This record gives sequence, structure tokens and C-alpha cells, in this order.
Amino acid sequence: MDAKTDIAGYMRGLAEAAREAARAMAAASTAAKDAALAAMAAALQAREGEILAANAEDLAAGRAAGLDDALLDRLELNPQRVAAMAEGLRQIAALPDPVGEVTQLRVRPSGIRVGRMRVPLGVVGIIYESRPNVTADAAGLCLKAGNAAILRGGSEAIRSNRAIAACIRQGLAEAGLPQAAVQVVETTDRAAVGELVRMEGLVDLVVPRGGKGLIERVTAEARVPVLKHLHGICHVYIDDRADPDKAVAIADNAKTHRYGVCNAMETLLVAEGIAPRVLPALAARYREKGVELRGCARTRAILPDVRPATEADWDTEYLAPILSIRVVAGIDEAIAHIARHGSGHTDAIVTEDYGRAWRFLREVDSSSVMVNASTRFADGFEYGLGAEIGISTDKLHARGPVGLEGLTTQKYIVLGDGHVRV
Repeated sequence: MDAKTDIAGYMRGLAEAAREAARAMAAASTAAKDAALAAMAAALQAREGEILAANAEDLAAGRAAGLDDALLDRLELNPQRVAAMAEGLRQIAALPDPVGEVTQLRVRPSGIRVGRMRVPLGVVGIIYESRPNVTADAAGLCLKAGNAAILRGGSEAIRSNRAIAACIRQGLAEAGLPQAAVQVVETTDRAAVGELVRMEGLVDLVVPRGGKGLIERVTAEARVPVLKHLHGICHVYIDDRADPDKAVAIADNAKTHRYGVCNAMETLLVAEGIAPRVLPALAARYREKGVELRGCARTRAILPDVRPATEADWDTEYLAPILSIRVVAGIDEAIAHIARHGSGHTDAIVTEDYGRAWRFLREVDSSSVMVNASTRFADGFEYGLGAEIGISTDKLHARGPVGLEGLTTQKYIVLGDGHVRV
């Protein structure tokens, strides 16, 4: 057998085991799933040293391979991030179990009762780069939603993912659930991705988390449904009726809290009426933190030392300490700019005008739209989902941070008592 055939057989074996485990997970009790999550969280913290040692090896290999700072930031684990993974699993356990929930139960004229029941999707494949915390987050969410998961992390995080996977298997075993309910792909061969996304009948949904190249490849090759966002070109618009102190704090946090994440602000839009008040204060903060500023002509009239922005800057997700700034006439121009250049991920307005706030919420067509808050809040943990499987900018099935409900579907149920159709 050549390598490709071997990988095809290996991936099919994973998928078949996952399909079998998915049937058991769909029938698993809430108590068993929550016990597994608690055991996973405990194992992560008990084996923190092993995880950090494995991560240190990944980081060293990544630096030697020339990974950029954004990827290294996503790859790095520390005690706080390990603790956050464990806390995310505990939060998932504390959430209501969506499986089996019946809604919209109504009596029809025939006498039958018709409703909808929430059920697991089945087998979910997650393909991701760099972030090893996704291994724990994805496992926890898929498990609580009654699914089986096949996790394919990037080669740069293979050691970290294996260490985390050992904790996941330990938790499943302690709760008496099948270990095939969560499987981490051991091979780093890119052919494994192609096999996973073409497994019609075995895999029910694929979720790619990573760079634009990965997501474009998965979308092009997939024969199973894909839940995705291509990139995060997020905006903050400072309205001329904004509180300047709030505006400066929000725009600073949205850009500088973390650079290599999809919910970081990449373009700042400022109404011309307030720009002379807020831009100098923001520029001082950004310079202090080493952020390179690129601005339109109206921005440079206020901040002469800013580099000129090109048309390409408005369409760029930097994932780095670089920010493009555009001064606009007002909310109409801001909304038009977002419609033309945004990615449908997350956009925010800073304003004290109630009418403008609600207009922004209605008219900006993004998966998360915010008023007087940093775009960094666009996150499953912050939204109370416990964690997230990813962000979806699609409009069917799930949109925005995808948690438990997004990992289930619904079926119709009919309750009768000897009813026949006449």
C-alpha cells in the first residue's frame, strides 16, 4: 500500500469507530457526560506538567521552523491557559443538556401532537491549527451535545494535542463512555484532512478552525457540510455621539488585548466630528504598545506621522500589531464601509445615541454586532456557552460562536393514540 492508501484506511477506521461511538453518545445520560467532563478537567490540571512539557517542545520546534508571532501566540500554553481549559470543561458540564429537549409541541386538528426534539448531529470533524486548547474545548462541547468527535490539529501542536488527548481519554474511561467518542488524528500528513472532509455517510459536519488557506481548502474539497468563517476583519466605529473615554478604552482593548485572534479589531472607523478628540489619545496608546498605524488622508491630517493606508489595508486581517484607521462622515459611511470590506464576523459601535445603536444592530450584517463593547467579547466562553467549537459566519444552521446548540439539530416528533389519517 502507498502512503495515501494507508492514510485513507486509517481515517476510515477512525470514522467508523466514531460512528459506532456516536450511537452510544446519543443514548448517554446527562450524568455520564457531566462526569466525563469533570474527570477530563481534573486530569488536565493533574497532568499540567506533562502538557506544558509537550507544549514547550512544540514551541521550540515552531520557532526553529520560523512560525510567525501570531501562530506562536496561539500555540503557547501556560498554567493559566491550562486552567482555562479545565474551567471551560466545568462550565460546559454546568450548562443544560440540549439533547432531548422538546419544543413547539402543538395539537393539530387531527388530534396528533407535533413538536420538535433536539438531537445530536452524530460525528463531527474538527480541523484546526496551532491552538491546542481547541482539543479540550471541541471534545467537551461535542461530548455534552451527544456527538463523537474526530480532532485533527496542526502538525505544529501535535505533542500538545497528544498530551491533552490522554486527559480526554482518561475522563471518558472514568465515566464509562467509549474512548472512540473523542479521537485525535495521530498523523500530520495533510492527506488526512482530504480524507476526513470527504467521508459522506460517516462524518456529519466538519468545522475548520485556522487560516484562510485551510478554510478555503476544506470548503473546496468537502463533500460533507462545513461550518466556517474565512477571516475576521472586525471593525469598531466611534460615533460622533460617543463618550470619548469609553471610545478610547474600547478601541484600545479591541486591538491590543490579543493580536493573533479572529475577534481582534483590524479597522477603526471614526466619525469626523469626534476624530480630533479621540485619535490623538488612541495614537498615544497604540504607539506605547508598538502598534503600527495606517490611515486615510483625513486620519493623517490629524496624525501626520501615520503611514498612508492602501485600498488593500481595508481588506486585510493582520493578526498582528497593525491597525488601519479611516475617518468617516458618520454612521452611513461607517455601515457602508463595513458592508464592503467586512467579513461578517464581529463589528461594534461606540455611541450614546440609542437610535443609532439600534440602527447599527439592525443594518450591520455580521454574526456578532455590539454596542459599547470590545469585539474581543465575541467568544463562546464570554457568551456563556462554556466554550466554542468555532465562529460561523454562515447563515444556515448556526451563526456566531457555536456552542452546544450549534452542535445539535432538530427532528419532528409526533405523538398519537391510535390516530390514522383519513
